[in-house]
Amino acid sequence: MPARAKNLPIETPDMGKAVFFSDADAAVTQLQRLYEISTKFLQDKFKLAMETNGASIRYRAFYPEIRIRTQSFEVADSRLSFGHVSEPGEYATTVTRPDLFESYLKQQIGLLIANHGVDIKIGCSTTPIPLHFAVGGDQRAIVPQEGAAKFDLRDVFDVPDLNTTNDDIVNGVSARNSDGSGALAPFTAQRVDYSLARLSHYTATLPEHFQNHILFTNYQFYVEEFEAFGRQMLAEIDSGYSSFVGPGNSEISGSNEELTPLAKLPQMPTYHLKRQDGSGITLVNIGVGPSNAKTATDHIAVLRPHAWLMVGHCAGLRNTQALGDFVLAHSYLREDKVLDDDLPVWVPIPPLAEIQIALEQAVAQVTKLSGYDLKRIMRTGTVASVDNRNWELRDQTGPVQRLSQSRAVALDMESATIAANGFRFRVPYGTLLCVSDKPLHGELKLPGMASDFYKTQVSRHLMIGIRAMENLREMPLERIHSRKLRSFEETAFL
Repeated sequence: MPARAKNLPIETPDMGKAVFFSDADAAVTQLQRLYEISTKFLQDKFKLAMETNGASIRYRAFYPEIRIRTQSFEVADSRLSFGHVSEPGEYATTVTRPDLFESYLKQQIGLLIANHGVDIKIGCSTTPIPLHFAVGGDQRAIVPQEGAAKFDLRDVFDVPDLNTTNDDIVNGVSARNSDGSGALAPFTAQRVDYSLARLSHYTATLPEHFQNHILFTNYQFYVEEFEAFGRQMLAEIDSGYSSFVGPGNSEISGSNEELTPLAKLPQMPTYHLKRQDGSGITLVNIGVGPSNAKTATDHIAVLRPHAWLMVGHCAGLRNTQALGDFVLAHSYLREDKVLDDDLPVWVPIPPLAEIQIALEQAVAQVTKLSGYDLKRIMRTGTVASVDNRNWELRDQTGPVQRLSQSRAVALDMESATIAANGFRFRVPYGTLLCVSDKPLHGELKLPGMASDFYKTQVSRHLMIGIRAMENLREMPLERIHSRKLRSFEETAFL
């Protein structure tokens, strides 16, 4: 019998002593250096262990961390919803993929230094890097399934630990680290690594391709229009867009180039219209249902996007609506059930003024209507999201009464989930839906009707979503990230 892990001596890489920095760029460079030391150590030792079918030593490397200590109650610029801590004390967060999050880290660290006038401490944390995440970026290395190797993987390397992969911080359960320091960021390094791996699995694109502005849709028709728009932008030299990426990480930079198709699309096909600074647009086809909507937003949230919007189809609930009309959500009736354990249904999901204005302006820009004339094609009101696609086949007494009491104007299966998770993760959110059927009024989504509807409306609807994102891109970051999304005890990092 091999010796159990607790009896094995532990070998770790030399990470050096922690260093203080007054410059954000230098601090991030140090984070990158420490992370590279740790992951290369684990990659090399994993290769060695596989070649020798085991080891008599346990190998362990640690995530780098950011740590800050403040001693003053002086309040930072309160107009900002991020970039400062609320009271004196010590705060820390573990960090992964500092190459991927370079711009984000420089911005957040720079704000801390500027707002508190103290140096940032960069060093080695006490949180081990799971082997799976350390070798995840090495396409040549595949971690075997449990029992597939000739030694017990957990005896030699650390594996993912649910105790450090949870959402305690964003759910408001705990804002403290195990050593008593305050949480500096909304996600731990291992939680981020977990989601980065899941994103690659569900979307078949690398996290590096995701842009700061995310569009969610529930129909493939929008994907086709998005690709057509992307090609048009690549053909325009001054558009600012640099490339277009599809599932399988196929990337083109010219409008006439061909994307390499995958033999089998992933669960949530994702496409990226990129800009050099990451301010482009990502479109995720989440399909139908609140479970997919939660899964996608759970993992995209760790990328800290500047906004996400739902642009999909819905059932119109008012007789005065027509097929093709738009619905701008300003509140949500949550009957999706997938977030009840993380965000109770009694928590209000407020409309965000900046997002609402950007969407309404986009509708006006694309339709050429304004003011009172917009009311002919757009309603503002409550959107209900349910977990039963065929809700209209049940006894309608209960559901219809609740819908009427809520003043709902539209119903779908994803919008409330996306908005609620945006609220939960402090990601600005919004919803603009398009009425594709009216089941309470006998207008069902039948094949012939759907065909005509899609041809005339999908392109215009998608363009409104794109214009809204471009409007948001012109806003200062501090305006988009509203203080309405921040709770009493918040992390300094966005």
